[in-house]
Amino acid sequence: MKELFKPEDIERKVLLILKILHESPGPLGARVIARKMSERDVQLSERTVRYHLKIMDERGLTRLVGRRDGRVVTEQGLHEITDARVQDKMGLSISRIDILSFKTTFDIKKKCGLVPVNVSFFPEEQFPAALQVMKPVFFKKLAVSSRIAVAQAGKTLGELVVPPGKVGLATVCSIVINGVLLRHGIPIDSKFGGILQMRKGDTLRFVELIHYAGSSLDPSEIFIRGRMTSVRQVVEQGEGKILANFREIPALSRPLVDDIIDDFNKVGINGILSIGGIGHPICQTHVDINKIGMILVGGLNPVAAAYEAGFEVDNKAMSTMMEYEKLHDIDML
Repeated sequence: MKELFKPEDIERKVLLILKILHESPGPLGARVIARKMSERDVQLSERTVRYHLKIMDERGLTRLVGRRDGRVVTEQGLHEITDARVQDKMGLSISRIDILSFKTTFDIKKKCGLVPVNVSFFPEEQFPAALQVMKPVFFKKLAVSSRIAVAQAGKTLGELVVPPGKVGLATVCSIVINGVLLRHGIPIDSKFGGILQMRKGDTLRFVELIHYAGSSLDPSEIFIRGRMTSVRQVVEQGEGKILANFREIPALSRPLVDDIIDDFNKVGINGILSIGGIGHPICQTHVDINKIGMILVGGLNPVAAAYEAGFEVDNKAMSTMMEYEKLHDIDML
């Protein structure tokens, strides 16, 4: 039981347990928690997990809900997740992209499989009006896909439970591009998320950027909260700033990527805004030698438009996976 007495290791394991409990729609016991930790390459016995849970109960981070039902995370535990040490968070964005890319099983031909989604929570009374603001963004193809999922309080979107008084909205994340290319054997290098300036309806240049490898948060969440977008203006006038992402692919993969882009268009996935030439800058952004730059539209652009309009929203970008078949076109709402 040597691992129990290393303070840094203990804190990391406590944080992981809290995250697992937070992502669960109901209470979990030590056996299930141990299994879920194992899925994330952290090996702890059921007995050791039970030891940690007892200490966490005493710290007020978790609460026992009956002997059989297991634990739930407390409000204090949620604060602990939010305030986790910076060094434990650094690079979380790039790691999350890699994990969700690997989990993507979407088959373009069959139009089925798991796709990564962003989840946004709106106050229940505001959602209908916010939806009317977001619809034009989908229609202008400034979102990765027009397919979405909506859930009421207490229901789930992927692994996330919609909080009381909220409505949850799931939008397809641009990481679906990474995942599909990976399934075709094409490596993709995710560089940064940024604010892309649009002029006369065309891409112009990045005016702000945050590298994934140096950020603990998804850049889109930061840009939305900072009110740095003007998505509604782009929809109405073709001028303004939207959320976008920069990727690089090997030059030799270009013919296959072009075929995949055609397939994406056929199923209504509009994630790729622009693709450049070999080693040529794209949107005034440097591209490495023997690489091709690719600009992907930000999946949270519709939500950014709602935030610009004054609606409250809590975003969980790159948060979970959902079956493509369970997403419905925005026109159906």
